[in-house]
Amino acid sequence: MNNTPSDLIKEGTTELFVFKKKRSAKGPSSRDRTPFYNPSMELNRDVSILINQWFLDTNENHVHILDGLAASGVRGVRLAHELTGDFDVTINDWNDQSVSLIQQNIQKNLLQNISIFQRDLNCLLSERRFHSIDIDPFGSPVYFFDAAARSLYNHGIIACTATDTAALCGVFPNVCYRRYAAWPLHGVSMHEIGLRILLGCLCRDAAKYDRGIEPLLCYTTDHYVRLYVQINNGKSAANKSMSQYMRIPAQDIPLFKGNTAQVGPLWLGPLEKKTVLQEIRTILSTKELNTKQQLWKLFFVLEEEADAPPFFYTTSDLSSLLKVSPPPMESIFERLKNKGYVVTHTHCTPIGFKTDAPLDVITEVFK
Repeated sequence: MNNTPSDLIKEGTTELFVFKKKRSAKGPSSRDRTPFYNPSMELNRDVSILINQWFLDTNENHVHILDGLAASGVRGVRLAHELTGDFDVTINDWNDQSVSLIQQNIQKNLLQNISIFQRDLNCLLSERRFHSIDIDPFGSPVYFFDAAARSLYNHGIIACTATDTAALCGVFPNVCYRRYAAWPLHGVSMHEIGLRILLGCLCRDAAKYDRGIEPLLCYTTDHYVRLYVQINNGKSAANKSMSQYMRIPAQDIPLFKGNTAQVGPLWLGPLEKKTVLQEIRTILSTKELNTKQQLWKLFFVLEEEADAPPFFYTTSDLSSLLKVSPPPMESIFERLKNKGYVVTHTHCTPIGFKTDAPLDVITEVFK
């Protein structure tokens, strides 16, 4: 294959040379030595811009940012080009083609605040320290959690993507148990359960080093799970985090079906920090991003969902259970709120809702 990329694209305010596949697919790329550009992950990268800009805006010191598994290098080059503040970016990837492509894009954008490494990520994390670490592998990021938890400065951010959703969502429960030491559940809330299993795994790895986690912005799609988590030093921070990491009976999950006895251990604390979401929405209004409208919608739901209890119901599953047609979502919300219960949407599905109401009350409202 010709090692010279023939396509020029623009994400945010950054122009980049890329290798494009003839057929684009939704979600993360497949494993391949060629660092193909994946346009469907642009929103994922746009959120990185916003979170790191928020971090820079709230940090008085020089910030070291790492794009640890860069592949095409789009994320790291964009961070170097689009962020404002006192920072530098390190881009790392083992692939020769990736490194060559990244070098071309650094030159094209005349970037000075960026360096390239061609290292095993765990080795790099063991040798250097960073304030913001992004881990975007093919598959699971779990193999890098230990080294990342040690490499990060106090109050730094670990961002990671997991694309092994079949394991996390319970299609392959034994794989999930081997990889994350947690039992998943394939059912209504499987995407949120997978998200919480991933968070729980990071919580456990950080706690070994007397460090606690604070999720800032975490979300899940059909194709991947994405975390942005602040790591805080101290035994008390670690203990507080570990108090929210536990197994739960499977029957505690809404609309549970099957023979699974327990789920987890998994993270049962908040998935978002509402104040951070509010500040990021302000930053969003100042940035030139192609996915801005999608991001407004995502952040609105995440902010609404931030204080909601774990797990959710869907109108389709309730309809099937109760053998009735579902009422309008607005009607469900109004009736539950009138009875004094919390009820919110969920970003996991447009037909889902979260509530602290018991099932008998939901049944009454639904019929």
